[in-house]
Amino acid sequence: MSIDVPDRVRAGGRLRLSGDLSLPGLLSMADLRALPQRTVEVGFACRTSGTRHHRFTGPLLLDVARAAGPVFDASERKDRLRFLVSVLGRDGHHAVLSWGEIDPEFGDVPVLVGVRMDDDDLDARGPHLVVPGDRCGGRHISEVVEIRICADARLWKETPDDLKGMEGVPDRVGRSSPSGAGAADHSGAEPGTAVPRP
Repeated sequence: MSIDVPDRVRAGGRLRLSGDLSLPGLLSMADLRALPQRTVEVGFACRTSGTRHHRFTGPLLLDVARAAGPVFDASERKDRLRFLVSVLGRDGHHAVLSWGEIDPEFGDVPVLVGVRMDDDDLDARGPHLVVPGDRCGGRHISEVVEIRICADARLWKETPDDLKGMEGVPDRVGRSSPSGAGAADHSGAEPGTAVPRP
């Protein structure tokens, strides 16, 4: 599933860093090459062309993200784990990773922002998101135009739409929603009869 990419992002020619950051901004391919480089060999299944094997070079996604200054306390593990990293390609293809996947104290996956594929620079095509270890290429994103880094707090802010259709749905201990309609009865008694109290 893809999303619409704003023209200002699609036509920018540089990688946009946005979200809960102290240093949001734009990075050129030269900026990405100025960060420490890694090289990884990857193989993944592609729906249209079968298994593909490539060698990518570029900075770690972790280093790119850290350079933008995520607004967490870096010394607090649980604070870092609240963050998500969403990567958007020019064609609208996007994928979300958790900070824990790329953090050295947790998943430590060497996810790259590739600036070179095999023996070719990617200046004309833009950087690629490369996730070593993935068997499917669904999270391989070419022509990355934006990386958005956000705390998960906004996922937990309820809106009226979140509550639609929840009336009468039992909670995890068998009570219904606050309206009381449709309350679950686990007494085993026939409807309308009194339930003896111990």
